[in-house]
Amino acid sequence: MSAIEHPLAKAIKPLLDAVGASAVDPSEARPDDVVLEWDDAPAVAVRLPGLESALDRLLADARRQFGGGDLSALDRAGKQRVVALLEERGAFTVRHGVETVAAALGVSRFTVYNYLNRRQGSAEKSS
Repeated sequence: MSAIEHPLAKAIKPLLDAVGASAVDPSEARPDDVVLEWDDAPAVAVRLPGLESALDRLLADARRQFGGGDLSALDRAGKQRVVALLEERGAFTVRHGVETVAAALGVSRFTVYNYLNRRQGSAEKSS
């Protein structure tokens, strides 16, 4: 039975799909893969996505949540909601996250920082 057909791989497939990871045979595992065991034997290796692809996935999710179209077509309030959503999901912890999001929204980095600062200011007022 291949690792991809293993019951553990089948059980975790929805999770892997959700986070953009993939299952690989433990014999093909790289040092940064996570090897999962079943009955004290390697069953499947999980290959996690790089941070850049994680940001791409977050942007794709935002597009779906906001109508599936081009994020730059959203009005100002919509763009602010996208920035808030992406901040909650950690998009700005990725190197060049602000620049990538700004390009997707069709705004400047300065505008994204303003949206983030405005959001932090309103959070402080409500506490």
